[in-house]
Amino acid sequence: MHQIEHVQSSIKDNVAKSVVIPSAQGFYLMNLSFGTPPVEYFAIVDTATDLTWIQCVPCTRCYSQGSSLFDPEASSCDSQICQAWSGQQCFKTNDCQYNSTYPEGLSTLGILSSDTLSIDSENGEKIAFPMSIFGCGRNNQVNFGQLGFAGIVGLGGGPFSLVSQKGTQINHRFSYCFVPHSTKSSGKLIFGQESITSLPGSVSTPLVSNYPQTFYYLTLESVTIGNKTARPSSSQGNVVIASAITLTILKQDLYNDVEAMVKDAIVEKPMQDPSGTFNLCYGAGTSIDVPEMVFHFTSTDVRLQPVNTFQVNGDLVCMMIVPTNTNPRLWKIRTSKFSGGIWSSKQDSLFCPNRLCWKINL
Repeated sequence: MHQIEHVQSSIKDNVAKSVVIPSAQGFYLMNLSFGTPPVEYFAIVDTATDLTWIQCVPCTRCYSQGSSLFDPEASSCDSQICQAWSGQQCFKTNDCQYNSTYPEGLSTLGILSSDTLSIDSENGEKIAFPMSIFGCGRNNQVNFGQLGFAGIVGLGGGPFSLVSQKGTQINHRFSYCFVPHSTKSSGKLIFGQESITSLPGSVSTPLVSNYPQTFYYLTLESVTIGNKTARPSSSQGNVVIASAITLTILKQDLYNDVEAMVKDAIVEKPMQDPSGTFNLCYGAGTSIDVPEMVFHFTSTDVRLQPVNTFQVNGDLVCMMIVPTNTNPRLWKIRTSKFSGGIWSSKQDSLFCPNRLCWKINL
């Protein structure tokens, strides 16, 4: 049997599933392995970036991750991998170099590598994805120090993401179940045939084609609280799904309307957040009645309970929605505290309340 056909058969018979652990910093971590024999690491799940990368030796600037760094095989500058990478440069050693940047001035620089990537399965065995392309970070200006993260797993929609590279092997879809950070339990990330597409209670909304391809774009039509509704100023593909952010970020004008509706619904007086992180907070010692929010997407409504929109922050209870003026077109919807899925070949995104999360054969 051809190697690819063998991998496809293995995944169909034995679903690839990774444990997803909520971190205290607001991220979600999945476990996956690199190389042969497989070396296991935990990395941040990010649906809004493409390149998967981990720290590797030799390293010029690496943070402490609590485990040994990976020893890779580099791809040469004339390889197909390197030629396909739009941001590639070359070292004098002929290694193919990448440079990826993130918000807040964070970045990772290193070499592109191709090796076997493995993910756990239902029966405890690892399912191998040979010839996976990923970055080996050698100069990483990120603030993951002392947190035990080896890097980032890119699950975006661009050609270099893990789900795009292995699209035919996983039927172009994956499902996730992200549990609240306050819980001691873990969630799951599921690749392939097994999906929440037919799970009772799940709802779907179309993905919108847009640029850059990295993001999964949705159309948010309005937000309702009680009998009041706020509408965004832009329409098609105006929000993206982002698993690695800890807040929902809305454009300033829409945020102002949402905040006003929340204040009208909660009789208690707001309190200022000394850290400046959150715009709307209340005293944790007060009894506040947080209203249900309904996000109206194309063809479906997603009902957000208080656990989805507010969080205890020391002596305060704060709304996990903040405004931005940096990008007039895109806003980000965090995926914590509910489950969902992406079926890219059918241009579909799904949401599922967390009470149904555990029905995804975990």
